[in-house]
Amino acid sequence: MELVIDIETVSGEKYFGQLSAAMQAHWQHKASLLKTGAETADPAISYRDKAAIYAEFGKVICIGIGFVDREEQQVRIKTLADREERELLAGFFELIKRLEKENKGDIVFCGHNIKEFDLPYICRRALVCGLKLPKSLALSGLKPWQVPHIDTLELWKFGDYKHYTSLDLMAQVLGIPSSKADMDGSQVSEVYWENDDLERIATYCSRDIFTTALVYLRLNAHPVAGFEPVFVD
Repeated sequence: MELVIDIETVSGEKYFGQLSAAMQAHWQHKASLLKTGAETADPAISYRDKAAIYAEFGKVICIGIGFVDREEQQVRIKTLADREERELLAGFFELIKRLEKENKGDIVFCGHNIKEFDLPYICRRALVCGLKLPKSLALSGLKPWQVPHIDTLELWKFGDYKHYTSLDLMAQVLGIPSSKADMDGSQVSEVYWENDDLERIATYCSRDIFTTALVYLRLNAHPVAGFEPVFVD
C-alpha cells in the first residue's frame, strides 16, 4: 500500500533563550557550520530561522497522509496535528500499524525528499519521545537501495545526486497547481509560534499532500486531469 506523506516541523522552543545552556552551546556549534548570511551570526536569529529543520532542535507538529485511488480519481487525505509531539507521533504510529495489519504487509511511503527529511525526522523524534517505530519505519541499518519508500525528488534526479528541485518548482514544470497559495514552508514557524494557528498549518500540509500525489502520478506517466482531493477525519 502506497501512502503519500508530508510533515510540518517547528523549533522545539519558541526562543533560543529557552534552551538549556548545553543545548544553546550545541546550537551555536551547529549554526557555525551553516552556510547562511551574516545576520545569522546571532544564534537567536539562526535558531528562529533554521532550528525546525533539525530533529535535534525541532519537533513535528503535523503529519499529512494521502492515499491515491486511481480508479475513483481521488486522493484521500488525512492530517494529524497536535501541539504535543508525543501524542501526534503515537497516533500516527497506531494508524500505520493498523494499515500494516489490514494490508498484510509493509506500507510504502511516498513523498518529496522524504528519504532525507520526513522519514528520518519522524524516526529520530520518535526515539526522543520514547516511542517504538512501526515495521514500515524500521529503517535503521538499511542500505539506501534497501529502503522501499518512494521519493519524488529521487525520481526526478535520474541519478543526478547533486541536484535539488523543490516540490513547488516540480509542480510548476509538470503543469500541476501550486500548493503554496496561502503560505509556504518558511512561514510554518511564524504561523505556529506567533499566530497559534495549527489548523492553518494542517490545511497547508493537506495541500502539499495533494500536490505531491499529482507529481508522483505525473512522474509515472499517469494522467492527473480529474483527480480531486477528499478530506477524511
